Amino acid sequence: MTDAVTPRIRIGISSCLLGEPVRFDGNHKHDHYLSGTLGQVFEFVPVCPEVGIGLGVPRPTIHLVGPPDAPHLIGVKIADLDVTEQMIAYGRRMARQLGDLSGYIFKSKSPSCGMERVKLYDGKGGGSKQGIGLYAREIMRAHPLLPLEEEGRLGDPLLRDNFLERVFTYHRWQRLTAQRLTPRALID
Repeated sequence: MTDAVTPRIRIGISSCLLGEPVRFDGNHKHDHYLSGTLGQVFEFVPVCPEVGIGLGVPRPTIHLVGPPDAPHLIGVKIADLDVTEQMIAYGRRMARQLGDLSGYIFKSKSPSCGMERVKLYDGKGGGSKQGIGLYAREIMRAHPLLPLEEEGRLGDPLLRDNFLERVFTYHRWQRLTAQRLTPRALID
């Protein structure tokens, strides 16, 4: 538990996981463990990339189409809705703005926020689970050492403990490097 003098560790999080009604259908995916238990320890920085690029709520559904290394983020029912470039630019901008984060929790399976195993369509009716959400991809590229996880995986005690340990370790490293890094400070 932290007090008013000690700032809480900042963690990025998909807004819908905190109960914000920002999903395509106007709903949320509130995760009570995250907002309740972890919310007592961390300062969450909520982000909804779809709202961030101006898609609004409710909005047309979007999905990933194309090859795994360069998919497009396009409308499911509105084929000429292509928000690929906007999402990539938003991800890059947010990666710069959120450089002080000590971790990030993404919404799984999301074409913008999913870290892995996101449904990727080939444009011919077939699909695979080889995609990475475009927003998440930009955050991961800009901050390769940042502890990241999807909300669903945090239900596994071992994965959750591993993520939390990485967050606290990364935060300590951030504090250490913000000060004068000396061999003695590193040993301490």
